Parts: sequence; structure tokens; C-alpha cells
Amino acid sequence: MVDLVEERMSGTADGAAAQAVIASLSSHFGDRLSTGRAIREQHANTITWLANEAPDAVVFVESTEEVQIVVRACAKHGVPVIAFGTGSSLEGQINAPKGGISIDLSRMNRVLAVHPEDLDCVVEPGVTRKQLNEHLRDVGLFFPIDPGADASLGGMASTRASGTNAVRYGTMKDNVIALTAVLANGEVITTARRAKKSSAGYDLTRLFVGAEGTLGIITSLTLRLSGLPEAISAGVCAFPTIREACDAVILTIQSGLPVARIELLDEVQVKACNAYSKLDLAEQPTLFVEFHGTEASVHEQAERFGEIAAEYGGGEFTWATRPEDRSKLWQARHDAYWACLPMKPGAKALATDVCVPLSRLADCVDETKHDIEEMGMVAPIVGHVGDGNFHTVTLVDMEDPHDVAKCKEFIGRMVERALAMGGTATGEHGVGQGKRKYMEAEHGTATLDAMRAVKAALDPQNIMNPGKILP
Repeated sequence: MVDLVEERMSGTADGAAAQAVIASLSSHFGDRLSTGRAIREQHANTITWLANEAPDAVVFVESTEEVQIVVRACAKHGVPVIAFGTGSSLEGQINAPKGGISIDLSRMNRVLAVHPEDLDCVVEPGVTRKQLNEHLRDVGLFFPIDPGADASLGGMASTRASGTNAVRYGTMKDNVIALTAVLANGEVITTARRAKKSSAGYDLTRLFVGAEGTLGIITSLTLRLSGLPEAISAGVCAFPTIREACDAVILTIQSGLPVARIELLDEVQVKACNAYSKLDLAEQPTLFVEFHGTEASVHEQAERFGEIAAEYGGGEFTWATRPEDRSKLWQARHDAYWACLPMKPGAKALATDVCVPLSRLADCVDETKHDIEEMGMVAPIVGHVGDGNFHTVTLVDMEDPHDVAKCKEFIGRMVERALAMGGTATGEHGVGQGKRKYMEAEHGTATLDAMRAVKAALDPQNIMNPGKILP
């Protein structure tokens, strides 16, 4: 506990209250409770560009009952509680601006049940998406939500994550059937049954999916599963301009073509991926696409997409039908963030996203690209463009105030543009700390007041991940 006293960061919870909580938890958790500075900082900002705001202690829990023990101790003393999965969130969701206790859920990593006949499963929150899909491999099912990082499923639910497969399989809000959560008073609730649909009462499942731990801590999830497709085919196609690539995406979706994945990389991102992942793609705006289905349907879909691409100047397709070739292609896409870092040595990468109605996608991406060039920034564009969602990875010299200010201006313009086009400040990264300031512009005062009323009803002491979502 000496670490806590000597290294407490400014703006944290009351020291005496935090000490009291730590003392009350020590006898139960033993060496599963840590106040060491390194552990605390590892459970704060991780890969965001925000300042690291460490909790006062980290507790490694192994059951719902242990989550209850921690939450009840924190509620008794008014100390904040922050849930931690794998730390892959991008908007400061796991920072502890008011101090408190970080509950690390990574040891709650059991697959509790699989119901192949019902196409669902029940998992603990620390199970990662790759772990679940490895478990499901022998039953011919998979969980399709794929945000790139091997994130925990509890964290994915909490941030309402999405990913490359969302255009066909939806996002976390479409694939969480039910969940259990520990509320701010230590009580446990279950939001729904396993039935595929229900009209019985409020949809509390969707209330908690995307709440970022501000209403309670998820301790189990019932997830919708999908059958492994008989055939999968993936390919890449380059385009003369980013607008033509986007227009091809828009026509593809509007035509009803059931593409499983359709990802955009601008020429800057392609160059970065070529160097990092040892690819040899043409350094032009490029679409990565994938089709799922039967052998016949996949062939038909690919053929039709080729016709659409040709209408917009798309080049020859490079197809990857072998599993190892597809894996290399999609791993390169998932490594896009890391591939960007060498482009500006010493800089920090800020990954952010917006989402707009599909009809405005080309305009939004094109104007964002113009901003990047006009402002002289290094900010590759990559996106899950099948549902109007795209990202920039802006490289920022944190020691240069001018560079930081320019980045903040760029993000502000990007968000304002998306909102003006009927879109959102964040399609899948969540709000956390980074996007709080845009919430009123997106939702309006009355809607925010309704959100605050829900928060106050479920968490009257404001101990559940305070400082997130609501401005």
C-alpha cells in the first residue's frame, strides 16, 4: 500500500476511502489485489493518446460473486469501479480520472455453455473472440463479430463493438441475446432469457450493450452464433480514386449483394500495410472484400461485384481462396494500426472513427481526405465501409503543441462533418473520455438528460466508471 500513498495521481478518489476499500478486500483477494504502480498504469489508457489516469488498485476477479464483493466495498465507501477486459478500447474507457478500483475480468474466461441446436452460447466476459471461435470450431459454428484486436467479449459488448463482418452479421447489439451484470449496489440482474425474441418489458440487454461499464459490470453473456460458411472467397481490388472505391461500395450494398466483408484502405494505408505485412499491393485506394456461402453463390457474388467494380474503374481482382492466403490478407487489415506507426517515427497514433448513412459515405471520406492533405497530416484511412463506418489513424507528435492542436482540429472537423450528414461521432469505438464533448451535438439536451436519469437511477453515487460517455 506504500505505492498507493506515495504515487497517488492528482484528481483521484479520496485517499482514505480508497485505502479503506483496499484494506477490506486484501484478506479475500490476497496477491490478486495489486497497488503496484506498473500494474495500475497497465490498467489505464493503454493505446489511446489520452493521459494515463491509473486506478488506486487492481483486483483480479474469478466469479460473479467476487465482482459483487468488490462493488459492494466500493459502494460502501463511494469509491469508483472500472471494469477491465483486455485494454484494447480506443477512447479512454478504462482510465480512472477519479481513481478507484479496476476490476480485471480476464480470469473470468470460461465458455459456460454451447447450444448448437439454438445457435447460441453463454460465456464469461473475459473470454476473447479468438478463444470462443477456437472452442466452437468442432461444432461448425462461429462468432462473427471481429473488431481486429483479440478483445474480450465483455469489453466488446460494453463498447458496442463492430468490425469487418458487420455488413453481413451486424454488431454486438445484434448478437448479444442476454447478459448478467452486477449493479452499483452489488445486486445481480439478468436482462433476458435465451429466446430469440421477446416483447416482455424494457430491452435492458441493449441498454447495457454500449454502456461502457457506467451502469454495471457484465459477468456473463448469451451470444448469437452463426454457421461456418461452406465456401469463403476473399480478394482485393484497386481503384483510381478513393471516391470511386466508395461509390463501388455504395452500389454493392444498394444492389443487395450479400458481401460478408468490404473494407477500404486508402493509398497511404496500403503503402503502410505493404511494408509492415510484406504485401505487394498497388499503392492505390483499395477494397478488401470477402464472400460467404455455397460454392455457387460465392462465385456468383464475386462475379457480380467484379462487374460493379469495373463500372468505377476498379482494376483486376487478386483472389485469395486458400485459408492461409485469406488469413494473411485479413491479418494485414487487422494490423493496420501498427503498420502506420513507422510512417512518423516517435509519433503517437490516434485511431478514431465516424459513421454516416451509406449514401453520404463517398462525400464524407472524400472531404476527410481533402482535410488531411490540406492540413499536411499523416492520417491513413481505413474502414468498414459497407455500413458507412471509417477510421483515420492520425500520427501525432505529442511533444509538438502545434501538431496536437492540428490533430484536435482535424478530429473536430471530421466529427462535425459526420453529424451534419446525419451520422454519428463514433460508429464502433465508443465514447469513453475522447468523444464525450460531441454527445450534446449528436443527441441534444433532452436526450442527454434522459441518459443522465437512467445513470442516476442505476448508479446514484456515480461510482461506475465515472467520467465516461456523459459530458
